[in-house]
Amino acid sequence: MRRDGGRLLSGLVSVLRNFQLAEDSLQDAVEAALLHWRRVGLPHSPTGWLMRAARRKALDRLRRAQNFNRKSPDIGRLYDMLAESRREEEEERDFIRDERLALIFTCCHPALDRKTSVALTLRSICGLKTEEVADAFLDTIEAMAQRLVRARHKIAKAGIAYQVPGPEDWRERLENVLAVVYLMFNEGYASSGEHLLRADLCGEAIRIARLLNDLALGEGEVEGLLALMLLHHARRDSRQNADGSLATLEQQDRRLWRSDEIDEGRRAIEQALKRGMPGPYQIQAAIAALHAEAPSFAETDWPQILALYDILAARFSNPIFELNRIVALSFAKSPQEALAALEPLGRLLGAYQPFHAAHADLLMRTGKRSEAALAFSIARNLSQNAAERGFLERRLQECHQGV
Repeated sequence: MRRDGGRLLSGLVSVLRNFQLAEDSLQDAVEAALLHWRRVGLPHSPTGWLMRAARRKALDRLRRAQNFNRKSPDIGRLYDMLAESRREEEEERDFIRDERLALIFTCCHPALDRKTSVALTLRSICGLKTEEVADAFLDTIEAMAQRLVRARHKIAKAGIAYQVPGPEDWRERLENVLAVVYLMFNEGYASSGEHLLRADLCGEAIRIARLLNDLALGEGEVEGLLALMLLHHARRDSRQNADGSLATLEQQDRRLWRSDEIDEGRRAIEQALKRGMPGPYQIQAAIAALHAEAPSFAETDWPQILALYDILAARFSNPIFELNRIVALSFAKSPQEALAALEPLGRLLGAYQPFHAAHADLLMRTGKRSEAALAFSIARNLSQNAAERGFLERRLQECHQGV
C-alpha cells in the first residue's frame, strides 16, 4: 500500500468518480487481504488482487446503498470491470491503468484552495496518513480530517471532471499542480515523521514531474521543478551521519552524490533557462546546480548564489526565499551582516524550525554562544524527526561546551 496505494486509489476514482467510495472500498480490500493472505499466503500479484477486491467491495457498498436504483448505472459499469478483472486474472496479468496524473489535476482544481489541494494530494496520491498531512500543515488531526472530507464532497457536488485538462485550462491549473508536486517532494526530502528521508515520496514526485514534462514539452517551470528535485535528491545518500543525525551540506561526502541525477538535473535546468522566462523553480534549480558543481563546500560560488537569491527574493516575495538569501549572504559576505538582516523575519517565521536553526548558526558563528544555545533549543523543540533533533542537540552541546 505504501508503494502502490496512490496508483490503486486513482484507478478506482477514475471509474467510481467518488473519492469516498474509492477510499472506503480500498480500505475494505486491505482489511480482506490482511485476513485472506494470512491464511493462504501472498497472491501472485498482490496489487492486482487488491484492485479486484476493491472493485468487488465497491459493488457490495453500492448494493447496500439505500438509493440502489439511482446507482444502477454504476453497478453495471462495475460488473463490466469485474468481468474484465477475471479475464486479466486468468491470463495472469496485472494491468492497472495509471491514473495518478488525472487525479492530481482533479485535486488541484481552482475550485479548491491551495492548502486543500496539497493536503488532498498528499493523502490520496502519496498515501500519507491524515495525521502526517496535519503535521505538515501544523493543523490538528480533526481539522485536517474535516478539510479532506469537505474537499471530497466539493469535488462530487461541483462535478469536477476527473481528467488532465486541455490546453485552454492548462495554464490555470499548472501552478497549483507544480506546488503540490514540490510539497510532496519536500515531505519526502525532509519528512515530518520520525525518519529524515522518505525516498518513495521523493521518487513519486520526480516521476510525476517527468510525466508533466512529457505532457508539456517546452514548459520552463516544469523543467525547472524537475531539475530542482533531481539535484536535491541526488544527495540523499550523504544526508545523514553515521549516528543517524542530519549531515549539513558542509558535512556531506560529495563522493556519495549521484552523478547521473545531477547530470540529468543540469541538462533540464540548462534547457529551461534557454527559454528566457525564468520562474521561481528555475532559479532555485540554478542555485542547486551551483551547489552540485562545487568540488567542496569551501569552493562554492557563494557570490553567484547570493545574486540568484537576490533575484528570487525581489521577483517572488516569500519569507522562505528571504531566509535562504540571508544564509547565502552569511557565506558570501559575513555572518554579522546576515544576522542583522535576519532579525525582521522573526515576526513572520517564529514557528518555522529552519529559521531558528539558521538564527542559532549565525549567532554561533558570531561568538554569541549563550544566545545560540537558546535558538538551537527552540529549533530542536520544533523539529519533527529524530535526525534533525540529533543534529540540533549536538549543536546545542557545542554551545554549552564553549561557554
